[in-house]
Amino acid sequence: MATIDGKYLLVEQESPTFDVDITTQPVEKDIDMADHVQRKARTMGITGQVSGPGAAAMLTYLKSVSDKGIIVKYVGRVAFMGTISGLATGHSYKIADGFTISFTLNEVRVAKSSYVEKLPTPIKAQAIKIVNSGTKQKKDKSKTSKGKSSTASSKPKKDKDKKTKKEKEPVKKVKFKAGSPWA
Repeated sequence: MATIDGKYLLVEQESPTFDVDITTQPVEKDIDMADHVQRKARTMGITGQVSGPGAAAMLTYLKSVSDKGIIVKYVGRVAFMGTISGLATGHSYKIADGFTISFTLNEVRVAKSSYVEKLPTPIKAQAIKIVNSGTKQKKDKSKTSKGKSSTASSKPKKDKDKKTKKEKEPVKKVKFKAGSPWA
């Protein structure tokens, strides 16, 4: 018996693969020259059976994590963490209260944020991309609608206080000491 996130299933076969990409270059004589090897993501094919009163719930769970791309923990003869792809079921007369199942687990690496979150605020402001959305037109509030007279509906203009309006302060460039991780 094997488990996927603590849920049991009977696994008949596990087929892990360990693929690599090998870059080759043609040469004038003899065989091609291989100059680079890069590891691909590990995969593992699984075939087995699910039966019993919880078979429908197990199928629903496997469909859900496969559709959402949730990373699952598989423990059987080989332990593996990854996402489920290629989920397929078979329903025959041989298994009355369940089904056969096959799917592939794919290794996943989750990217982490860059150093921008760890930088001091003045440096972080310099690292953020500035988006210019263009010049906006200002609405002219002195115009009135056609049906109303300008003397009856006009409101007195409000003077803007210069004290309440905040001026934008320029971002100061910071110099770090030699040997600092941000220097």
